[in-house]
Amino acid sequence: MPYQVLARKYRPQRFSDVIGQDHVTRTLKNAIEQQRIAHGYIFSGHRGIGKTTIARILAMALNCRSMDHPVPEPCGECDSCREVRAGNAVDVIEIDAATNRGIDEIRDLRDAARYRPARDRYKIYILDEAHQITDAAFNALLKTLEEPPGHIIFMMATTQPEDIPQTIRSRCQNFNFHAVRFDDIVGQLRTIAKDEAIQADDEALAVLAEAGDGSMRDALSIMDQAIACCGDKLSADAVLDLVGVVGSEMLENLMDAVARNSGGEALRLLDQAVTEGQNPVHLARQLVKFLRNAVVAKVSGVDTPVLQISSDERGRIGRVAERFSEEDLARFLQIMLRTYGELSYRQEQRFHLELGVLKLVHAQRLLPLEQILSQAGSPLQLPTSSPAQAPKTPVSTATSAASRPVEARPSAFEADRARKGRPFEPEMSAPVAPAVKIDTKVEVKAEPQVEVRAQVAVEEPESRTVAVQEPEGSDNEGSDNPGMILGRIVNELEQAGHSSAAMMLEKGSVTIQDAELMVSVPEKPVMIGLAFSADLLRKASAIASAAAGRPLKVKVSGGAEPNGNAGAAVVRPASNNGAGARGRAADDPVVQRMQEKFGAEIRTVIDYRSKN
Repeated sequence: MPYQVLARKYRPQRFSDVIGQDHVTRTLKNAIEQQRIAHGYIFSGHRGIGKTTIARILAMALNCRSMDHPVPEPCGECDSCREVRAGNAVDVIEIDAATNRGIDEIRDLRDAARYRPARDRYKIYILDEAHQITDAAFNALLKTLEEPPGHIIFMMATTQPEDIPQTIRSRCQNFNFHAVRFDDIVGQLRTIAKDEAIQADDEALAVLAEAGDGSMRDALSIMDQAIACCGDKLSADAVLDLVGVVGSEMLENLMDAVARNSGGEALRLLDQAVTEGQNPVHLARQLVKFLRNAVVAKVSGVDTPVLQISSDERGRIGRVAERFSEEDLARFLQIMLRTYGELSYRQEQRFHLELGVLKLVHAQRLLPLEQILSQAGSPLQLPTSSPAQAPKTPVSTATSAASRPVEARPSAFEADRARKGRPFEPEMSAPVAPAVKIDTKVEVKAEPQVEVRAQVAVEEPESRTVAVQEPEGSDNEGSDNPGMILGRIVNELEQAGHSSAAMMLEKGSVTIQDAELMVSVPEKPVMIGLAFSADLLRKASAIASAAAGRPLKVKVSGGAEPNGNAGAAVVRPASNNGAGARGRAADDPVVQRMQEKFGAEIRTVIDYRSKN
């Protein structure tokens, strides 16, 4: 008798033999017991998890001749059961839909379905890879599937149920198969190894189960190959060499080199793995899986059922998780995911893998932005007005109790680490100086391609009231002077990056007519239309309204002489000796810290007081 592979030899013949699909087998057995048999079934899910097997078992149960009606479990002894198991049953027709996918084949099936079964109770059609049937063929089958004869049952197995038309799916019962759990695969492999008189240690079985990736058939196929290679004794090292999987010991040593910031040792381990025949793409994939397991172990614990690995591998994963923080492991996983994604289209895959591993080594030297900002100096303080300047309009007020002692609080970074259960000792620092609350949004851009947005909002102790007043001539003061209003518009447009429009306005003259600010510039109408869009004109009108204290609409016309006598010229507002929004932003210790660390510069400052 010719040799039969393990996947076929140990193929389940009863519902109770199927592992990992209890939700499907239980439903089908109950349906048979209650005589609630549907005329169409769709079995969908991962490859090698029992879709076609359960379709055959269901066909045997429906046509089993041990009783005069369908049985929940086929006997396996009657002629009908033996013929279905052998694949030569007259009334159970298996069709490979990948090759018989056209409308002509489906028409033949539809015509044959009109005739009653030759011997059994039901004529059953099992369509494997049903998603490959064409839309026209599905349409030809639609009416038959909707109202089939009482003796016809359709069973469709597919790995891509979304490709089956909704009109077909709505007329069938859908069963979604699950990937087989790691422990279930290991248990089944252990049972088969015992029946086959194969000596296999737990680590070897775990490697086989992991290589199966949730597929019982794939695991059995690899086990067949391992038995052919190693004989009746399977070891973990032999199976690892056979399937080309990187040992977890090597990955643990690699992460140990990363923890010690030893780039040379990490590159040596990579060279050893590549020299032994490991593919860089496969090696990167194994490292991604290893880091994923380390992140899960760090977050949920080593004993979590989310980790589908052996006990020995759990120990290695646990040791790696203890050496790094959750933030470090998440950063490592992100780096390797990006590296693995890039390797598929890179020319020198080994070089890019080595670069990715070196990034892991250097990633621990990076400081979080929160830690950098937490080292900034005392909070932002505003210069108060001199006694000679009588306050006219309070700009910002805050109250607090100066007598209450100020406690030194940990930085945001330290507080986050403490929240995650990592103890810290707050550093002793000088008391924090009081400061007023400022609604100033600061946008800081650093080169290259670094953009940081910081919202400065600190509070003053509560026992006294501080009133800060803008000096006379401030850019926040309402005015009907058209030159000052135009100057305010020019300043705001320059700060917003509209330098062309600002330069054009600076050369013009301005007048106020009712609720309109008329600006005449020495440019052609075409150039004005290019420089001033509708949005920019609305923005200029908003600035003018804020400066004048009443609604003003800005209109720009051409043909005037530069700074002619037809109206007032631009009057730039005073800088207020650093008391304006830009000056206050420049004095902010967080901004100064960003400038010191990143060489950043202040591009845009928005003072929300002018928008009230």
